Amino acid sequence: MNKHYFILLLMTVVSPVILFAQSGKIHGIVKDESSNASLAGVSVAVLGGNQAASSDFEGDYHLELAPGTYTLVFTYVGYVSKEITDVRVETGRATNVDITLAPSSDQLEEVIVSVSARKNTEQSILNMQKNSGVVMDGLSSQAIQRSGASNIASAVRVVPGVSVQDGKYLYVRGLGDRYTKSILNGVDIPGLDPDKNTVQMDIFPTGVLENIVVMKSASAELPADFTGGVVDIVTKDIPAQKQVGLSFSLGYNPNMHFKDNFVSYKGSSSDFLGFDNGDRKLPISQGYDIPNPVSSANRPVVEQVTKSFSSLLGADRKTNNMPDLSLGFDFSNQYNLWGNKLGLIGVLNYKKTTVFYEGYQNGIYQKPNQSDESSELRADRTSIGDLGEQNVLLSGMLGLNYKTVRSKYTLNLLHIQNGESRSAIFNQETRIANSNNTNKHLLDYSQRSISNVLLSGKHSNENADFITEWKVSPSVAKVNDKDVRLTTFVLNPSGNFVISTDAGLPMRIWRSLDEFNAIGKIDFTKKTQIFERDASLKFGGLYSYKQRDYSINNYTVNYRNVDLSGPNGDPNAILNSDNAYNASRDAGFYIQGQFEAANTFDASQHTAAAYASAEVKPWEKFRAVIGLRAEQYMSFFTGQNIDRVTYDNVKTINKFDLFPSLNLIYSPAANHNLRGSYSRTTARPSFKELSVVQIYDPLTDTRFLGNLDLVPTYINNVDLRYEIFGDQAQMVALSGFYKRFENPIELQAYSDALPNNIIARNSKTANVFGVEVEARKNFGFLTEDLQNLSLNLNASVVKSEIEMGDNEYNSRLSFARQGEVIEKERELQGQSPYLINAGLSYMTTDKGFEAGVFYNVQGKTLQLIGFSRNSDVYAKPFNSLNVNLSKRIGKNLDGGAISFKIDNLLDSKRLSVYEAYMATDQIYQQRSPRRTFSIGYSYNF
Repeated sequence: MNKHYFILLLMTVVSPVILFAQSGKIHGIVKDESSNASLAGVSVAVLGGNQAASSDFEGDYHLELAPGTYTLVFTYVGYVSKEITDVRVETGRATNVDITLAPSSDQLEEVIVSVSARKNTEQSILNMQKNSGVVMDGLSSQAIQRSGASNIASAVRVVPGVSVQDGKYLYVRGLGDRYTKSILNGVDIPGLDPDKNTVQMDIFPTGVLENIVVMKSASAELPADFTGGVVDIVTKDIPAQKQVGLSFSLGYNPNMHFKDNFVSYKGSSSDFLGFDNGDRKLPISQGYDIPNPVSSANRPVVEQVTKSFSSLLGADRKTNNMPDLSLGFDFSNQYNLWGNKLGLIGVLNYKKTTVFYEGYQNGIYQKPNQSDESSELRADRTSIGDLGEQNVLLSGMLGLNYKTVRSKYTLNLLHIQNGESRSAIFNQETRIANSNNTNKHLLDYSQRSISNVLLSGKHSNENADFITEWKVSPSVAKVNDKDVRLTTFVLNPSGNFVISTDAGLPMRIWRSLDEFNAIGKIDFTKKTQIFERDASLKFGGLYSYKQRDYSINNYTVNYRNVDLSGPNGDPNAILNSDNAYNASRDAGFYIQGQFEAANTFDASQHTAAAYASAEVKPWEKFRAVIGLRAEQYMSFFTGQNIDRVTYDNVKTINKFDLFPSLNLIYSPAANHNLRGSYSRTTARPSFKELSVVQIYDPLTDTRFLGNLDLVPTYINNVDLRYEIFGDQAQMVALSGFYKRFENPIELQAYSDALPNNIIARNSKTANVFGVEVEARKNFGFLTEDLQNLSLNLNASVVKSEIEMGDNEYNSRLSFARQGEVIEKERELQGQSPYLINAGLSYMTTDKGFEAGVFYNVQGKTLQLIGFSRNSDVYAKPFNSLNVNLSKRIGKNLDGGAISFKIDNLLDSKRLSVYEAYMATDQIYQQRSPRRTFSIGYSYNF
């Protein structure tokens, strides 16, 4: 590189940093108090000085000033001017001052409102909530920092009506994943589990967040495929100042770490980075049919193929001497480039966690015949053992934002790499094997990755009354289950552990999923006057394309002319040199399998949408948002079922739908809102549900079956909410909602003969009624000494009922016990009857100390619908109580922060059970995550 060019580039990057380090900055956003719309061209001046600025088309402003305390004056034609006093500027730091201006009356004299500066950005999210056109809740970056959460999944628990499943996935209003949608900066992205509608939330560090917004009622510009809520993760765009952050934490669970009986197996050398280096790859080409050794000509090939497979089939017990580890790095800065602003954000995160479930349990139970004397459930198969999991999550994000006077361009690059290894040693009792001494070893590895690009632009005309926004977002998701190994031994009458065809031959599975998504959308907003008051018109469109290739390769370990007791319960002895197939002797264990078209499919989904909406204000205290969204949705499927029926790009769904929405807001008094809304939304089957694929889980011994007969669900939604907003980010709200489902999709047991098979089916109709209460209050009203102590409490109570189909109703009648009444209605699968989120937090800004106790619970939920002899499965409440403490250190509290956390303080279990009339509950799944203690350190330069 030319040295003069290098020096010029270095000066361009470094000079603003040096200059800013000698001064400070005030920045913020100016918005309309009544509509929350950004105000462009607002004059921002320093009282008694000559420094001044004006807000851009997004309402952003910034001033660079010498250290000191200032008074700012905000003036704008048609609005009441406002003075903000006591604004403190420190060297090298950016002070945030977001304000709202109130429209002025037709008075002759100038009016100036004077208030003190507040750094409570929680107030900004409440202003957004108060002025939103839809029912919404939110969480600011400040509230996230106060909770001590390191990722979104931990932080969002305090949002009303939101619960977190498996520590990753968000459910809104107790509705399952199918009815909650998560988006990143307004655009869909696939998750590490592409069949879920929500993205895994623990992949996003809180350091890059601007806010999290949960919209609970629909509007025309939102996607139609949600019912509970849309969770929009909004990342920072133009940083206010340079920041380099480092974080490090260690987690310790006394029941899981440093245990000498931890279950694992030797993987590949790159497992610690979240991917397999090739050690687990399928050693033969996909689709290759391994010949049968019955023919002598095939025997050398069988021997060669068998030797190409790894002989490792069994798990080991060893000491787990590594605590959980989390590392984070983030960088952000703002540069002046050609007179415009360039923002840069970079994030890199690494997390390695270990889980050890001692005595985990799985079970499959069925009802007795009506003629049986006892009502107790009968075990079809039960498993109990030890399960070890090691999970690595590596994620990186790079964001570039370039802002001119009337345009902003954004480029976000995101990659997430995840590797999860599971090992289990357990005993299983089945009716088929009829033995209490069936021993199994499971080795499982899943490698997942997402690569996403988001390119967007926002443009304004000179008057900032016409805004154009566009977004293009391609992404690639890959999921590979590599060499899943299950080996079963049965204790025979001679006292030897042997392989038995009745209990199942050792199996090996490779599964591959490749999915490509591409989304393009454009939105237009026109500010205008209707009824002689401010109004806005919105219209736009979207096109989404998703394509998935999925394949499964199944293999078993068979045998010829061999002593089945030879390995004597050692899985790793099956394919060693002594027992592996030998062509010359025509004896030993060998790999058997062939390509099955029924385990492979190619499918695609197409969505084209257009919408239009208007926000009007017919009266001074009344607003209305009226919209209509049209969507054309098509899905195609190519594959073959087990009966060899072939589908060649068959159009499985072809629907054109209209989705109307109406949001009404009445403000009877200042900071009071009465909201009412109606909308129509949908929930569509996932790729794997709308297929003929069969996916086996060897740990739980269950199999998921696809169903090409599924149709979309349609939901009519009604919301009513009264909310009151106070000072210091305090508020209270009471909400009620009703939802009517047509053809809801539910997970159900398949049949009597196959109780471990699960299928998705449409039911007839369902109704959901709910009430939500939210309150955010500090205790300053008791005494000023308690001003820093605050309570965040929200609760949801929900009742659901669904009308059963005739087949399900009659199947329940056929196994009803004497005295049992079978109703035509039951709960909706996946709907929780109640949610409680509560948090008590204490913060002292001058001492840099923060503490919080957070509680979350979701009520007993119908997890799996029974059919005929199969009972319903319910997920029991998991009472989550977490404690977070953090303290900033250093002479001026600038030496970083030390944090301490306790997760699952109550030592709750994750438990799902079968329930039946006059019968004892039986375990479907039980896991004990136990308490985890973690300590961390973070530092921002």
